[in-house]
Amino acid sequence: MIIDCHTHFWRYPGELTDELARETFIMRHQEVDLDITPEMHNSATSKVDRAIVFGLRAPLTGFLTVNDTVADYVRTNPKKFIGFAAICPTEDNALEEVDRAVEKLGLRGLKMSPIYGGWSPTDSRALAIFAKAEQYGLPIMFHQGTTFPRKAPLKYANPILLEDIALRFPNLKMIIAHMGHPWENETIVLIRKQPNVFTDISGLFYRPWQFYNSLRLAVEYGVTDKILFGTDYPIATFDETVEGLHNVVQLSKEMRLPALPDDLPEQILHCDTLNLLGLADEGN
Repeated sequence: MIIDCHTHFWRYPGELTDELARETFIMRHQEVDLDITPEMHNSATSKVDRAIVFGLRAPLTGFLTVNDTVADYVRTNPKKFIGFAAICPTEDNALEEVDRAVEKLGLRGLKMSPIYGGWSPTDSRALAIFAKAEQYGLPIMFHQGTTFPRKAPLKYANPILLEDIALRFPNLKMIIAHMGHPWENETIVLIRKQPNVFTDISGLFYRPWQFYNSLRLAVEYGVTDKILFGTDYPIATFDETVEGLHNVVQLSKEMRLPALPDDLPEQILHCDTLNLLGLADEGN
């Protein structure tokens, strides 16, 4: 079974500011179609068995996804799509929104981002949300790494900041998106020692040297079983991501570098994501 653990769904204009939309060019130095229609998302996920879908909520940097948007879309194919709620603890109704997302909208995880939202993972408002997520059994996808908007504070981005959260909430499942780039080393040592912390490879293949070093270090630390497959759609596609995985293995051979295992792309592509995140009890 192939699970894409990292796909976005929002509508633009409406759920992203124009300033943010302009800044997205920085990611890959190319235009991205940011108005994600149901038809577009369906087509983009046609080659996977299940896909986790979320928006992003961070007024500081211009992400304004409404969780109903994701929930309505997920309901069109609940056997395939798993919806996560976008939560920003700086908003007054954030804690109540977690309850609504679970009890009214049927969403099954959270998407959160300290760097986009301008909050520390140890902020008391965030801790209250983590406690509620642990109580509900909701995994949290964190954008815990660098990003492109000028207003996003890097001081909240290092993955090591999540170790305090892992220790305080030992049953909380957490995924560090994009291997926490450029702090992949910190992500790797963190997922090795914290049993409920994982990472994904979304949006990394277009920096092949960085991608190679990250995967090689994951091999050396023995944590490739905790790396989830994700695309970061619409920033990247399924075909690009799979091709990038295979290309980086080939690159290691052509450059006579310490080799990546031949079976690493298939191992990541077929990672048992749903069981790892506690999401395998419905719709499988």
